[in-house]
Amino acid sequence: MSKLKYPTFGIGNLVAEKSKDELWVADRFKQYLSNNPHLQVAHGHSYYHLLYFTQGSGEHVIDFTHYPVQKGAIYFMKPGQVHNWYFTVPADGYVINFSDGFFEQAFIRSQVLEHFPFWEPMAGPQVIQLPAPEQKKVEAVFEQILKEQTGQAAMNREMMAAMLLQLFITVKRSMPVAETLPVSYNATLMRNFQQLIERNYAVLKLPKEYAALLYITPNHLNALCKDHLGVSAGELIRKRILLEAKRLLVNLELSIHEIASRLNFQDSSYFIKFFKKDTGITPEAFRKQFQHV
Repeated sequence: MSKLKYPTFGIGNLVAEKSKDELWVADRFKQYLSNNPHLQVAHGHSYYHLLYFTQGSGEHVIDFTHYPVQKGAIYFMKPGQVHNWYFTVPADGYVINFSDGFFEQAFIRSQVLEHFPFWEPMAGPQVIQLPAPEQKKVEAVFEQILKEQTGQAAMNREMMAAMLLQLFITVKRSMPVAETLPVSYNATLMRNFQQLIERNYAVLKLPKEYAALLYITPNHLNALCKDHLGVSAGELIRKRILLEAKRLLVNLELSIHEIASRLNFQDSSYFIKFFKKDTGITPEAFRKQFQHV
């Protein structure tokens, strides 16, 4: 039996109100956390995870980046991401989890998520601090969703999907225009490149390999990355490989050799050099450091 990278939960693993086909969960955060103590450790999800705080303080760690827990902060996490939290003051708020098929079941194309920068495959903002007026609007939508979830009205799922889109639009409108990519050919190319990296980072490690799949030149790809994200195409690929290495290092059952193998490095020493070059420490040192976070 293959070893898990880290605890990864599906909606079926959660104690909460959920749709009959387990595509959806909405709950108040305090209750959600109390009913699911297994979520206290660093873990991943097989679903999209949306979290909004109305009170509390501490840290929310998403893919090893630390964000403050504070009122009005909304967090967007995509399937496969690893996160955990540390509270210095008890937190409350709202949580929504939904699977890939949720929008499709509500007769809405799942590609609708591509219109919102916080669901971008790699580069989207993970945390958004909402201004006070938007906080009230978002909290009202969360309350409507919770009420709809427990009701028995016709087209229940469709209504919740519409409310969720209303929430996404409200958040997007609160963001600075500079943070959203315009809908253009180049923006589509960037999105496709990010999606290709997400699917192939362990196998394809060179910009020219991705450029060939996109039918553009490596120079064009590199220019796109620098224009949109301020980094080279190679750096974007390395960043994704490094992130997965960190995720794998969370699981103490996996040896450095096994992690190197999963990421298709020639040998452990090459992987160690790659990791240390970008982080300044060895994989083993990172693992020990994370144990003491």
